Amino acid sequence: MPYLVECLASVERQTLDPARVEVIAVDDGSTDGTGECLEEFAARAAMTVTVIRQENSGGPSGPRNVGLAKAAGRYVFFLDADDRLGDEALERMVAMADTNGTDVVLGKVEGINRKGPQSMWGKTLGRTDVFSSNIKFALSAQKLFRRTLLERHGMRFDESLWTGEDALFTMEAYLRADGVSVVADYPCYYLVGREDGKHVTKSGSYTLRFDSARALMNLIAEMVPAGPRRDSLMVRPFKVTLLPQFGPKFLKDTDEVRQHKLELARPLMDAYWNPEVARRLRVHERLQLHMVAVRRTELLPDVIEFVQAKKEPTPVLEKRGTCVYLGYPHFRSKAAGLPDWVYLAEPREARAVQGYREEAANTFLRRALRKLRRSLPTRDVKAAAA
Repeated sequence: MPYLVECLASVERQTLDPARVEVIAVDDGSTDGTGECLEEFAARAAMTVTVIRQENSGGPSGPRNVGLAKAAGRYVFFLDADDRLGDEALERMVAMADTNGTDVVLGKVEGINRKGPQSMWGKTLGRTDVFSSNIKFALSAQKLFRRTLLERHGMRFDESLWTGEDALFTMEAYLRADGVSVVADYPCYYLVGREDGKHVTKSGSYTLRFDSARALMNLIAEMVPAGPRRDSLMVRPFKVTLLPQFGPKFLKDTDEVRQHKLELARPLMDAYWNPEVARRLRVHERLQLHMVAVRRTELLPDVIEFVQAKKEPTPVLEKRGTCVYLGYPHFRSKAAGLPDWVYLAEPREARAVQGYREEAANTFLRRALRKLRRSLPTRDVKAAAA
């Protein structure tokens, strides 16, 4: 409350026939009148509404699992109580799944007082997958899921995780799905930022973030064989979950916390970090994680402050313009001893540099990556490629 009021109003405004909708509302031990509001909604709503009231579980996984166990429809959609639906959201997403026979549908998300995911809404896609699109960066639970997919594989939210449980669930669904659809031409979901700033994804200890990253990386490793496809998915937990722990927050951490973060990151770096993951990141992101991987975090503050100040690195063009290095702090510093390849821009960044020759550069980059693989033992590649 009071966000729930508008949330329920958005459900009542759905253009999908109310006879085709069942709302299962789980009151997870609220103390703010939520239960009474849900009961009033159930009494007046045109669709079937089931209200379940229980003691507080402490997180979203338990209530979602309770609701999922009661669901009987062909599809399920998880709606957070402080967010809201676009009026045609359910109708459009169900039609998309029915038309294309897909198991998961992403509806365009727009933020209200907060930023929502953006990179996957370029165009509407009838059928895609997690390897052919940017949907790996949209892992919240607010998707339309074909219920038979979830039941066939016994999928439930991990109640041992206090954050990132939706990323684990959604990634598994993407990987098991017979196709994924994207509705990009209509705002299906409004992600509402709370005025008090107490959104669940912004709270919790840093150790919970590492728990989340570890669980997601392990899932990806279990379900996808080693190789480029796995590496493409590993970008998500490294970029979204681990990198922020070694960004501006790191500057404010005590020495004890910094050391603990390094200890938590070490096994993940050793197990899953390699040149293919590294090259998929922007130079400064790769540089920061490289410093973590090789235990040179004393160099991190210079890079973090450089990025925070929105300074532009000086580009260094070599090999007749086919090779662009971005001069972030410690580039070619003998004292730092960081390898040049960490600063080497991939085409998506290099294109912004005047004088860059992309067609010839593609051949150079392939050769450079092959040379790097041959020159380092496997475990050193994993550590050095951050």
